[in-house]
Amino acid sequence: MKGLFITFEGIDGAGKSTHIEKLAQIFNAQGRVVTLTREPGGTALAEEIRTMVLNKTMDSMTEVLLVFAARRDHVREVIEPALERGEVVLCDRFSDSSFAYQGGGRGFSSAILTTLEQWVQGFELKGYTPEAGKLLQPDLSIWFDLSAAVAARRLANTRTPDKFESQPVSFFDKVVQAYTQRFLADPLRFARINADQDCAFVWADIHHAIRSKGWLL
Repeated sequence: MKGLFITFEGIDGAGKSTHIEKLAQIFNAQGRVVTLTREPGGTALAEEIRTMVLNKTMDSMTEVLLVFAARRDHVREVIEPALERGEVVLCDRFSDSSFAYQGGGRGFSSAILTTLEQWVQGFELKGYTPEAGKLLQPDLSIWFDLSAAVAARRLANTRTPDKFESQPVSFFDKVVQAYTQRFLADPLRFARINADQDCAFVWADIHHAIRSKGWLL
């Protein structure tokens, strides 16, 4: 059975975590093996890098290089092997987050991000894609589209914020704009979900997006 690579994207406070776990349960119930993972993170090394990226002060270049280093280890050690085995990989964030947070929020060079994306996500998977060496991208990216102001209200007083969650609303406005640009550049890869609605309606939209691909019964 062909592996599936599905990512969940969106700004902090959009509500990704609840739904990614529910989708994993649905795929499991239908007999699919699911690898549930996240970025930055997913491997022991990448989780160490995650702790640094989320909590340590550093310049934007250092942050970008660490994020992509973590991604490379994650891709090689977790994502590629799972796809080769025909599993469903559900990943909380992938490279779209780098273009949104580091590119949009931080204002980092999109040209450099694109180069790093090509270096880190170049791959050869047996039976996963028709062309060896194709850039690894999700089969579907579920984007939780939510305004920065609404996300900020949701996050208020919920937990101790990391350095990204502590950013002002203006930062997240830029992140949302960058997500929008990624969506417009490759709309067939994305399912744009209105995250500013009741949780049940959000899940219904996600379920519909997956079923429309023929991946769920």
